Amino acid sequence: MSPLQSQRVLSGMRPTGQLHLGHYHGVLKNWAQLQHEYQCFFFVADWHALTTEYENPQGIVASVWDMVIDWLSVGVNPSIATLFIQSKIPEHAELHLLLSMLTPLSWLERVPTYKDQQEKLKEKDLATYGFLGYPLLQSADILIYKAAGVPVGEDQVPHVEITREVARRFNHLYGYETDYQALVEAAIKKMGKKNARVYLDLRRCFQEQGDTESIKKGHSFLDSQENLTLGDRERLFSYLEGVGKVILPEPQALLTSAARMPGLDGQKMSKSYGNTIALRESPEQVEHKIRTMPTDPARVRRSDPGDPDKCPVWQFHLIYSDNEIKQWVQEGCRGAGIGCLDCKRPIIDRVQAELKIIRERAQAYIEDPNLVQQIINEGNEAARKVARKTLEEVREVMGLSYG
Repeated sequence: MSPLQSQRVLSGMRPTGQLHLGHYHGVLKNWAQLQHEYQCFFFVADWHALTTEYENPQGIVASVWDMVIDWLSVGVNPSIATLFIQSKIPEHAELHLLLSMLTPLSWLERVPTYKDQQEKLKEKDLATYGFLGYPLLQSADILIYKAAGVPVGEDQVPHVEITREVARRFNHLYGYETDYQALVEAAIKKMGKKNARVYLDLRRCFQEQGDTESIKKGHSFLDSQENLTLGDRERLFSYLEGVGKVILPEPQALLTSAARMPGLDGQKMSKSYGNTIALRESPEQVEHKIRTMPTDPARVRRSDPGDPDKCPVWQFHLIYSDNEIKQWVQEGCRGAGIGCLDCKRPIIDRVQAELKIIRERAQAYIEDPNLVQQIINEGNEAARKVARKTLEEVREVMGLSYG
């Protein structure tokens, strides 16, 4: 396994039932690619669903299975990625509780989406600890697997940043073993006098002069020392930078380059806007929805010239059409050479072809729900094994290990 593939990536989705093209182009296509590049953990964020839907939890279970079927149908592969349900891994909740003991309240209150979501969801009572604390639960989700990367859009970067801050604070508070200095000195001796001098010079350059290049050189130098154990190397990495042992690694935000999938009305595709095409929508419904999409309002008659930039259909062409079709649309619309239904035809054909494959894959899982259950059960078991190991380390350094 290459160093890249050995790194863990974690991502989750709230269960909202059957998914739509916005989820596919915004998240799932990226997941299907990432699973070949990293060790991926993809989870159903059912506890997160309760932060806004605590009064109406009845549909969560059905939504979970619908969503997992959609994951599998778009090519998320349980033989190379771990798929699991958040609430089946109680270690998430315990780590969330432990992290809450050391996380300043102000860190949670300043997360941009906190006030933004309260404003958008005025009809719900979100003056709850669960809603305030959900970024910390997200941090626990990430840190329990020591994920190196979290695929997010730009609006979610602050959630990864607070996770980094929490990990940094945790490591600062609990990252020093009781005999840390003695173990560091013993590890330095293992390198021999000459190598020890090189290492200590690099440490001095960073800590006294702020030379960040010394950190890179120091890491490369330690990696080349064959007589060091993994524990020795970790201690010397931390000593080089003047921090404790890294128990909870700081994750990086993996900014996704996925296309923004527009809705049928030109807004962001969202169930709340009623402008979606579901991944398992019937061919008849797909045809009807696209044929009745609004177009450039200035184009009242077939003979009126239009402006594709003012038409929601053009946004679909940007995702689905090749350059030849795009040029045909631009010239035909602006010159009134084609009608709006003509313009929609290539989109209908391409969306139908895309969804046909997904529907066919889904059918096998719909007909065999036990297979879906088995996939999730195996994923739960694999995820919990990793989570337990992390939590054991956390409990030990926080003084909660009782033998």
